[in-house]
Amino acid sequence: MTISVLSGSCLCGAVRYQASGELQRFYHCHCSRCRKATGTGHASNLFLKGTIEWESGQDRIKSYKVPDAERFTNTFCETCGGRVPRFIEQYGMVFIPAGSLDVEPELKPQARIFMGSGANWSCGKAELPEFDEYAG
Repeated sequence: MTISVLSGSCLCGAVRYQASGELQRFYHCHCSRCRKATGTGHASNLFLKGTIEWESGQDRIKSYKVPDAERFTNTFCETCGGRVPRFIEQYGMVFIPAGSLDVEPELKPQARIFMGSGANWSCGKAELPEFDEYAG
Protein backbone atom coordinates (compact mmCIF):
# COMPACT_ATOMS: atom_id res chain seq x y z
CA MET A 1 0.00 0.00 0.00
CA THR A 2 1.34 3.41 -1.01
CA ILE A 3 0.51 6.27 1.33
CA SER A 4 -0.12 9.63 -0.28
CA VAL A 5 -0.21 12.98 1.50
CA LEU A 6 -2.28 15.62 -0.24
CA SER A 7 -2.68 19.21 0.89
CA GLY A 8 -5.09 21.81 -0.34
CA SER A 9 -7.24 24.81 0.40
CA CYS A 10 -10.34 26.72 -0.62
CA LEU A 11 -10.33 29.68 -3.01
CA CYS A 12 -9.74 32.32 -0.30
CA GLY A 13 -7.24 30.15 1.61
CA ALA A 14 -9.16 30.25 4.90
CA VAL A 15 -9.80 26.49 4.87
CA ARG A 16 -6.62 24.42 4.65
CA TYR A 17 -6.28 20.66 4.95
CA GLN A 18 -3.95 17.69 4.67
CA ALA A 19 -5.29 14.25 3.73
CA SER A 20 -3.25 11.06 4.05
CA GLY A 21 -3.90 7.55 2.94
CA GLU A 22 -4.22 5.30 -0.08
CA LEU A 23 -5.57 6.85 -3.29
CA GLN A 24 -8.48 4.71 -4.51
CA ARG A 25 -10.13 6.48 -7.45
CA PHE A 26 -9.93 9.66 -9.51
CA TYR A 27 -12.98 10.34 -11.67
CA HIS A 28 -14.42 13.13 -13.76
CA CYS A 29 -18.13 13.02 -12.90
CA HIS A 30 -20.57 14.42 -15.46
CA CYS A 31 -23.79 13.93 -13.45
CA SER A 32 -26.21 16.84 -13.16
CA ARG A 33 -25.54 17.28 -9.44
CA CYS A 34 -21.80 17.65 -9.95
CA ARG A 35 -22.42 20.09 -12.82
CA LYS A 36 -24.71 22.21 -10.64
CA ALA A 37 -22.33 22.12 -7.65
CA THR A 38 -19.32 23.20 -9.70
CA GLY A 39 -20.93 25.33 -12.40
CA THR A 40 -18.87 23.39 -14.95
CA GLY A 41 -19.32 20.41 -17.25
CA HIS A 42 -17.96 17.95 -14.71
CA ALA A 43 -16.44 17.61 -11.26
CA SER A 44 -13.00 16.05 -10.78
CA ASN A 45 -12.96 14.03 -7.57
CA LEU A 46 -10.42 11.90 -5.75
CA PHE A 47 -11.29 9.22 -3.22
CA LEU A 48 -8.63 8.50 -0.61
CA LYS A 49 -8.93 5.77 2.02
CA GLY A 50 -7.45 7.46 5.05
CA THR A 51 -7.78 10.56 7.17
CA ILE A 52 -8.01 14.31 6.90
CA GLU A 53 -6.60 16.98 9.20
CA TRP A 54 -7.88 20.53 9.08
CA GLU A 55 -4.99 22.97 9.37
CA SER A 56 -7.31 26.00 9.49
CA GLY A 57 -10.84 27.14 8.82
CA GLN A 58 -12.76 24.04 9.85
CA ASP A 59 -15.34 26.36 11.46
CA ARG A 60 -15.98 27.92 8.02
CA ILE A 61 -16.98 24.65 6.34
CA LYS A 62 -20.62 24.30 5.36
CA SER A 63 -22.38 21.38 3.70
CA TYR A 64 -25.49 20.91 1.65
CA LYS A 65 -26.87 17.42 1.21
CA VAL A 66 -29.37 16.98 -1.59
CA PRO A 67 -32.43 15.62 0.31
CA ASP A 68 -33.21 12.75 -2.06
CA ALA A 69 -29.58 11.82 -2.72
CA GLU A 70 -28.08 8.76 -1.06
CA ARG A 71 -24.50 10.04 -1.23
CA PHE A 72 -24.29 13.53 -2.74
CA THR A 73 -23.18 16.30 -0.39
CA ASN A 74 -21.61 19.59 -1.46
CA THR A 75 -19.03 20.78 1.10
CA PHE A 76 -17.62 24.29 0.79
CA CYS A 77 -16.05 27.31 2.49
CA GLU A 78 -18.75 29.72 3.71
CA THR A 79 -16.57 32.73 2.80
CA CYS A 80 -15.60 32.01 -0.83
CA GLY A 81 -17.81 29.07 -1.79
CA GLY A 82 -14.76 27.01 -2.78
CA ARG A 83 -15.39 23.27 -2.57
CA VAL A 84 -13.43 21.39 0.09
CA PRO A 85 -13.09 17.71 1.06
CA ARG A 86 -15.35 15.76 3.34
CA PHE A 87 -14.71 12.67 5.39
CA ILE A 88 -17.13 9.80 4.81
CA GLU A 89 -16.88 8.04 8.15
CA GLN A 90 -18.79 4.86 7.26
CA TYR A 91 -16.22 4.07 4.55
CA GLY A 92 -13.11 5.63 6.11
CA MET A 93 -12.86 7.61 2.88
CA VAL A 94 -11.91 11.21 2.15
CA PHE A 95 -13.74 12.70 -0.83
CA ILE A 96 -11.49 15.39 -2.32
CA PRO A 97 -12.55 17.88 -4.99
CA ALA A 98 -9.36 17.79 -7.10
CA GLY A 99 -9.52 21.52 -7.81
CA SER A 100 -8.95 22.21 -4.10
CA LEU A 101 -5.53 20.52 -4.15
CA ASP A 102 -2.38 22.62 -3.80
CA VAL A 103 -0.24 19.67 -4.95
CA GLU A 104 -0.34 17.31 -7.92
CA PRO A 105 -1.74 13.89 -6.98
CA GLU A 106 0.21 10.80 -8.02
CA LEU A 107 -2.95 9.28 -9.48
CA LYS A 108 -4.24 10.57 -12.82
CA PRO A 109 -7.94 10.59 -13.75
CA GLN A 110 -9.09 7.05 -14.48
CA ALA A 111 -12.55 7.51 -15.99
CA ARG A 112 -15.38 9.83 -16.94
CA ILE A 113 -18.55 8.71 -15.16
CA PHE A 114 -22.24 9.50 -15.70
CA MET A 115 -21.57 10.46 -19.31
CA GLY A 116 -25.13 9.42 -20.13
CA SER A 117 -26.43 12.46 -18.24
CA GLY A 118 -23.56 14.75 -19.26
CA ALA A 119 -24.12 18.03 -21.06
CA ASN A 120 -23.48 17.95 -24.81
CA TRP A 121 -21.20 20.98 -24.51
CA SER A 122 -19.03 19.46 -21.77
CA CYS A 123 -15.38 18.70 -22.34
CA GLY A 124 -14.70 15.12 -23.21
CA LYS A 125 -17.39 15.10 -25.86
CA ALA A 126 -15.56 17.17 -28.47
CA GLU A 127 -11.99 18.11 -29.25
CA LEU A 128 -11.21 21.77 -28.71
CA PRO A 129 -8.15 23.92 -29.41
CA GLU A 130 -5.86 24.44 -26.42
CA PHE A 131 -4.14 27.64 -25.29
CA ASP A 132 -1.59 28.27 -22.54
CA GLU A 133 -3.31 31.53 -21.54
CA TYR A 134 -6.63 33.33 -21.96
CA ALA A 135 -7.49 33.42 -25.66
CA GLY A 136 -9.92 36.34 -25.73
